[in-house]
Amino acid sequence: MPRSTTRTRWRLGLATTALLAATALVPVPAHAETVTDYAVTVDPAAQGAQIDDTMYGVFFEDINRAADGGLYAELVQNRSFEYSAVDNRAYTPLTSWTVDGAAQVLDDAGRLNDRNRNYLSLGAGSAVTNAGYNTGVRVEQGKRYDFSVWARAASGSTLTVSLQDAGGVLATARAVAVRKGGWARYRATFTATRTSSEGRLTVASSAATALDMVSLFPRDTYRHEPNGLRKDLAEKIAALRPGFVRFPGGCLVNTGSMQDYSEASGWQRARSYQWKDTVGPVEERAVNSNFWGYNQSYGLGYYEYFRFAEDIGAMPLPVVPALVTGCGQNRAVVDDALLKRHIQDTLDLIEFANGPITSPWGRKRAQMGHPAPFRLTHLEVGNEENLPAEFFARFAQFRAAVEAKYPDVTVVSNSGPDDSGQTFDTAWQLNRDAGVAMVDEHYYNSPQWFLQNNDRYDSYDRNGPKVFLGEYASQGNAFKNGLAEAAYMTGLERNADVVKLASYAPLFANEDYVQWRPDLVWFNNHASWNSANYEVQKLFMTNVGDRVVPSTATGTPSLQGPVTGAVGLSTWATSAAYDDVRVTGANGDTLLSDDFSGDASRWTHTGGGSWSLQDGQYVQTDTAAENTMVFAGDTAWHDYDLRVKATKKSGKEGFLVAFGVKDTGNYYWWNLGGWNNTRSAVEQAVDGGKSTLISKAGSVETGRAYDIDVKVRGRQVTLYLDGQEWGSFTDDKPAEPFRQVVTEDDRTGDLIVKVVNAQSTQARTAIDLGGARVASRARVTTLAAAPDAVNTETGTAVAPVTSTFTGVANRFTYTFPANSVTFLRIGQR
Repeated sequence: MPRSTTRTRWRLGLATTALLAATALVPVPAHAETVTDYAVTVDPAAQGAQIDDTMYGVFFEDINRAADGGLYAELVQNRSFEYSAVDNRAYTPLTSWTVDGAAQVLDDAGRLNDRNRNYLSLGAGSAVTNAGYNTGVRVEQGKRYDFSVWARAASGSTLTVSLQDAGGVLATARAVAVRKGGWARYRATFTATRTSSEGRLTVASSAATALDMVSLFPRDTYRHEPNGLRKDLAEKIAALRPGFVRFPGGCLVNTGSMQDYSEASGWQRARSYQWKDTVGPVEERAVNSNFWGYNQSYGLGYYEYFRFAEDIGAMPLPVVPALVTGCGQNRAVVDDALLKRHIQDTLDLIEFANGPITSPWGRKRAQMGHPAPFRLTHLEVGNEENLPAEFFARFAQFRAAVEAKYPDVTVVSNSGPDDSGQTFDTAWQLNRDAGVAMVDEHYYNSPQWFLQNNDRYDSYDRNGPKVFLGEYASQGNAFKNGLAEAAYMTGLERNADVVKLASYAPLFANEDYVQWRPDLVWFNNHASWNSANYEVQKLFMTNVGDRVVPSTATGTPSLQGPVTGAVGLSTWATSAAYDDVRVTGANGDTLLSDDFSGDASRWTHTGGGSWSLQDGQYVQTDTAAENTMVFAGDTAWHDYDLRVKATKKSGKEGFLVAFGVKDTGNYYWWNLGGWNNTRSAVEQAVDGGKSTLISKAGSVETGRAYDIDVKVRGRQVTLYLDGQEWGSFTDDKPAEPFRQVVTEDDRTGDLIVKVVNAQSTQARTAIDLGGARVASRARVTTLAAAPDAVNTETGTAVAPVTSTFTGVANRFTYTFPANSVTFLRIGQR
């Protein structure tokens, strides 16, 4: 995933064209008073693209505590005392535990097993208490909870296990007798006498005892499986009826060491996600340092992913490392033996999923409780690699090995972390030349970008590799974000012959452990709620249809003036110095000239960081601050040249030179040495949400002064670095707020007219069904809300409303509410 950005807004121009006088109105928000007119024309006799049952799915990555403390139902945090400063600087082996008496975490020959290396030595008469996740251990009155622990005691002991909160006892305490001798697993069951989200689990010992894998599971998990899933979260995924589940990453796949967890590798903690670490008995699964800054227990592993995909009727789509790191690390691993081992691991994964129980890994699957195969058909190699040539050289070897042994498995490639740019173009060319079956695209952009790019896949080669849109989202969880995504999804469906799979990302966020926004489902330890984006996804995913019925719609005229705005300077996790800023109009007049020999009074500081004048330069010195923007000039400026000298002094990245600056959330900037100093790009911010307009690989040298020249002419911008043209772009695509697609459901015969009206006016629309014989009634599902509406734990501002419309005919008029997504299911006779 690329670096996240803030929540966004967008402004849409309004235009009206004369259409029809007769209208059939549906209820609309009271604030929507004006009407914009459109026409939708459907051609039911024409053949549109077939839509696969797997068109829409979900992507699960353990980010934002999505697994431990989330979908994985375990209530004890750090249950095996494996937390480490490698995972997070603040962690110790006793993180989330408090000790009363004597207790020590040991890593010695007395451990439970080699892969579970730490254990707790608890003194006689001592106790440890676990704080759980969020505010504590969540229990509900009358519900049952299963406790287990691995323990050993030289002379035997009694463990007293209790649940309580600040208000007192939550369940009757249990006494667990530990036999004299080696490690054994012990169990107890609790029935909660009160409901609490602030519970604490305490284990006290009568004699010196070693403890490991201290666990508390709700009995009521999804599908009631041992080592199960949190029910409300799993049910939210199931309710989407996803066609596939992509897992486990994401950045978890292509970051960290590619070595295994063994003595030979020095028990490497920060590793890429490797599937063999995550199967077998949970007490024997390896731990790992999660890329997003915490620990992964791997209690939720590959077996559980496969079982869950099967439970919800979805196709599993695992992702394996390609031995080229990404997500800012960008290193190709050169170790042929290691590469061969990972290729064999991938073949073994397919055997684990599909092999007969007479095969080694098929037998392992059966021993875990699933003799039948999981019917794996797709497998992805790599994720967002920024080194396309190095990635593809390795990908080709994975692909050849898989296709030789399992020709029915589709091997999916990728195109890097962006929707365009040098890496994207190179990766796509390599994939096309090699005849790759499917290419995974990822992008996170502003709502405006999604409204501007509905036609993205119209021009893709119909005979080339198919597209898997594995990660996408507009930058926010307000309804305006969902509207923009809905508008874009009409384009995905229209191009279902090219875009075969699509999944919003990320899926989950625990509100107290957020590394990334936006997210589809939010939760804490006692509740979960659907984002506005979730409601959009669910509406599309449960009303897909089986083929596209070709249709056209009138558009909204868009008038665009020149790029206007002031100029700005900024940094991101970097200290940089700027000098000799000069802005001249197209006629040569000087608009701004500043060599910083006096003061910096012409510059307004809007971001973070620390700016000061040093030796005739304007310097930002805080290497931790992100977006330290200062700007100068007039927001009405247009058709100008901006020249500046920039020098990186220290830090992770390069420098940012802004133009077209209107305010803190609306500007363009040339990001030189971004993404951990691996590439440069021009980004456009619209109310805080960014989109990439042009991107190239490259880095910035520390201590070197760069001459930067930005020429703005109308809506075209040309950029020069040290006197050489670096790139150019023209920002002239309209953000169309009215989008539609029509599909047909083979089972019911329904025409499904899907219309997105992403503007604050009603859309009075003449619909021509092209001679189709239809029923007079339509089932209507509508999402309509204020653009800034956000669903929360306590309020659902965005939710579907169903109704019946009785004015359907071969030609009829329907008024779509302002800021709405509407699906009309129209029966055919």
